[in-house]
Amino acid sequence: MSASVLYDAPGPKAAVRNRIYAVLGSLAILALLAVSIMRLADKGHLAPEMWDIFNYAGIRQNIADALVATLKAFGLAAVGSLILGVVLAVGRLSDHKPVRWLATTFIELFRSIPLLITIYAIWVGFLTDYSMWALALGLSVYNGCVQAEVLRAGINSVPKGQSEAAYALGMSKTQVMTSVLIPQAVRAMLPTIISQLVVTLKDTSLGFIILYPELLQTARLIASNTQVNGQYPYVSTIAVIGTIYVAMCLLLSALATWIEKRGRRTKTGIAVAVAAGPTEAPGVLDAPEGATGPHTEGSKAGPGAPEDPDQKS
Repeated sequence: MSASVLYDAPGPKAAVRNRIYAVLGSLAILALLAVSIMRLADKGHLAPEMWDIFNYAGIRQNIADALVATLKAFGLAAVGSLILGVVLAVGRLSDHKPVRWLATTFIELFRSIPLLITIYAIWVGFLTDYSMWALALGLSVYNGCVQAEVLRAGINSVPKGQSEAAYALGMSKTQVMTSVLIPQAVRAMLPTIISQLVVTLKDTSLGFIILYPELLQTARLIASNTQVNGQYPYVSTIAVIGTIYVAMCLLLSALATWIEKRGRRTKTGIAVAVAAGPTEAPGVLDAPEGATGPHTEGSKAGPGAPEDPDQKS
């Protein structure tokens, strides 16, 4: 067994105890789930009639409209947060102190304020009649600050020699940032960027506080306005809407994995040319006709040149 930097490798007795604890913990979780399911069944929340409401065309249409509204807000927030993140990251790395201080203050301020308060303040103060834009703007501000820190970490992780080499070639700081640093930072931090986009997708559920008809708001309306057997179908509605959220997040994560694998397969760098054989310059080895050199066979010595001893004999 090998030891880890976090803990020592367990011995035979500790390994047995860990297996026993794992089995007991799993049994306890299964028992809690069984008790919960039994209680829900006794109260009628798992009755077929509670799930039959989703066969109605009106409820299906409401869920479909809510899904489209959720994706709209997420699309706007995703684009806005990425653009704002790039701007704030560049501003925080600026050589000008006022720009750097302004970007740092903006990031630290909106990262400290709860997202729900930001969305509600934007809705009440500026966009009362445009709940979608209020939700998208609030998500863009908060997640843009987080993405800025992610990009800043990625830019700082690029070896200094690359930027120094770019400056030595005569590139400006803007060219170095856009052509050398940011592409490598995005590629290195892509998993973290996509993970934050998943968080952005889930945070669209906060739109219920400003009455935006996204999935959570629609689920609340369906469950509170539909009565089955004298009860409201909160459990079945939460299960269906939760499944939709999980499916969207899994699809976004799968997209991130695909993009990351595709980036690893991409050929980068400068292709090295195959070395060619030596070539002869014309007229170097082949003397022109009628020309004689000092080492040409049968050449005559010029005046004052020493005679060849072999020719005397």
